[in-house]
Amino acid sequence: MAALRAAKQGLRKELKRRVATVTDDEKRRQSLVVSQKLFSHPKYVSSQRIAVFLSMKDEVNTQEIIKDILKCGKSCFIPRYESTSSHMDMLKVNSLQDIETLPLSSWNIRQPAKDDNSREEALASGGLDLILMPGLGFDRARNRLGRGKGFYDNYLERCKKHPKGKPYTIALAFKEQLCEKVPVDDHDVPIDEVLYEDEK
Repeated sequence: MAALRAAKQGLRKELKRRVATVTDDEKRRQSLVVSQKLFSHPKYVSSQRIAVFLSMKDEVNTQEIIKDILKCGKSCFIPRYESTSSHMDMLKVNSLQDIETLPLSSWNIRQPAKDDNSREEALASGGLDLILMPGLGFDRARNRLGRGKGFYDNYLERCKKHPKGKPYTIALAFKEQLCEKVPVDDHDVPIDEVLYEDEK
């Protein structure tokens, strides 16, 4: 277990270093390529209830995706992370303006306030069709390396108990985030698909 933790930590460091060398323009370019791939993806087209992360600097930018979800009249859910645990909820947002008014978390990400009980939580209602997932690294066997808090793995376990079942999961990645092999254990939930810019 300790060896696995050490392997994950080492890989996290390496991937952060790798992504840090990518210019902002290149990140923007790849983000648009990945967004366009998503927009024509059959799972995205058919999904009505979609959860998406608000991106940090070292992640695929999700702003165009959020705009598209809302423009298409789909339901958009974003994470509210609890910094003291590995608990996360997916709460509904209604517009870009709605997102812009949300408070900033300790990670400098906008998210609904802890005492904001006015929003629909995806699993308390109709569940989710699709979760767009962040991560630090991915391999071709669809294993994901997160930041080590377990938010998404725990949330997917909760999804399995919902009458709708586990939603389809698509990770959004820069090609620099692809690895030979991500070290995993039984708690790590593989994702259904990783979207990134293919090498031509």
